Amino acid sequence: QVQLVESGGGLVQAGDSLRLSCAASGRTFRSYAMSWFRQAPGKEREFVAGISGSGAGINYAHSVKGRFTISRDNNKNTVYLQMNSLKPEDTAVYYCAARLAVVLTDTHRWDYWGQGTQVTVSS
Repeated sequence: QVQLVESGGGLVQAGDSLRLSCAASGRTFRSYAMSWFRQAPGKEREFVAGISGSGAGINYAHSVKGRFTISRDNNKNTVYLQMNSLKPEDTAVYYCAARLAVVLTDTHRWDYWGQGTQVTVSS
């Protein structure tokens, strides 16, 4: 069982930066691929970024590539999402997710989810 707790969301202006954190419980954190998803009002949850257990494998949604950076610290059981050049369309609840093995972009293939953290970007 893995428990995930996100933090770092908030209200910012377009062009600003935020860093989200996701702290995970458990002693086998490095065995889990981790990802960030987001869900805007009235829209389906979508993949944002994912990172393999070792950190060597990373992929991003096209909409955030070049602006967002996912990373992890396996010694701290934490995954991060650095978000730069934020846009109003990045406004959403951001969720951290975990699964054993590889990163997948399909929402339904992830086993553990955090409660989410709100990110609001004003224009």
